[in-house]
Amino acid sequence: MEMNLVLAIGIITVIGFLGGLVAERLRFPRITGYIVIGILLSPSVLNVISGTTIENLGIITDIHLGIVTFLIGGSLRLELLRKLGRSIAWITPFQSLGAWLLVSLLLAFLFPRLVSIPNATFAQTYFPMAFIVGAISCATAPAAIVAIINKYKAKGPFTTTLLAVVALDDAIAVIAFAIAVGVCQPLVSGVGGFSFYQMLGVPFLHIAQSIGIGAVFGFALIYIARLVRTRGLLLMVVFGMIMACIGVTNLLGVSLILANMTVGFIVVNRLKETEMFLALEEIEDVIFAMFFVLAGLHFDLGVMKTVGILALLIVLSRSLGKYFFARAGATISHSSDAVRKYLGFALLPKAGVTLGLVLLAGRMFPTFGTIMMNAVLASVIINEIAAPPLARYAIFKAGEAHPAPEKSEVE
Repeated sequence: MEMNLVLAIGIITVIGFLGGLVAERLRFPRITGYIVIGILLSPSVLNVISGTTIENLGIITDIHLGIVTFLIGGSLRLELLRKLGRSIAWITPFQSLGAWLLVSLLLAFLFPRLVSIPNATFAQTYFPMAFIVGAISCATAPAAIVAIINKYKAKGPFTTTLLAVVALDDAIAVIAFAIAVGVCQPLVSGVGGFSFYQMLGVPFLHIAQSIGIGAVFGFALIYIARLVRTRGLLLMVVFGMIMACIGVTNLLGVSLILANMTVGFIVVNRLKETEMFLALEEIEDVIFAMFFVLAGLHFDLGVMKTVGILALLIVLSRSLGKYFFARAGATISHSSDAVRKYLGFALLPKAGVTLGLVLLAGRMFPTFGTIMMNAVLASVIINEIAAPPLARYAIFKAGEAHPAPEKSEVE
């Protein structure tokens, strides 16, 4: 039976908070607690929130993605990009695209052998699923990395390189996802044959349209923000513009994530200030908690028994791709030994953007969306437990950490 949506949101928020608190006390990331609460409330476990209600809560995913990508765009300052230097220019695309390539190849080869889907073919099901998961695997979660850096007051060339790569990483993931969806939609539909225009022209046209819409909203936000005098009203304006941008892109069938990233990019580079981004911190925690609980609600115990091995493969292939291709980029660019040996370990965390993209993909590709979402969800849970200690190890081995007696490094 469908639950009242307001009641569902209340349950998700309050119970999610308690789950995050428990996880924090157990020295796990709060994100892990949110996801576990979602799993417990899901139809396949306690069935507190029905599948129909979960589908109707899909707007939370859009809101989360809009805010996250606006913040990602806000981290891409032109002066930072100009100063990145040779090493960042090589490492960033190498480790992102290396993870995409390795995950896609391994899953495309093993999916048909591990998961049996009725009437599925390689071109219409297994390859698109692998290609999209590979694109999503480009993303790195900045929250865990920034929290560890702040706790240990890390500072130096390694830390600067790490922050620069992470800032660009999610932007690459967003673009990779847009390309992957554009390539896979004609494959899955099987309509109209294949052409260069369908495979690459249409995705890049959608990317251009998304950027154009984002530019319009970005300049409009800058103009309207001049009328604001308090942070509370600024939050109202910023949140409203993000919502409007999401609505317009959904209406036109283009990428809300690229559009909102463009809004953030224009704002931070035109205004040279962070006040709008700081205003969003007032609601960031509640949106993120609702989103991660919602991600856990998509858990399907029956499917998870099938995709557990796929989750391990995603974690393994992504980790290998991130590590070895980051090392390759660092070697080509003659980066320091610390960057070459340890940067790959620090790029393993993944969470918000990964889950947001896979939930979006699940709605776009219903024929294999459930399997894909559960495999990625399980891989995120594994990653949230294993990756933060490896990131901490990398920062210590680089010699840039200064331990401080605080309670928790990952939130």
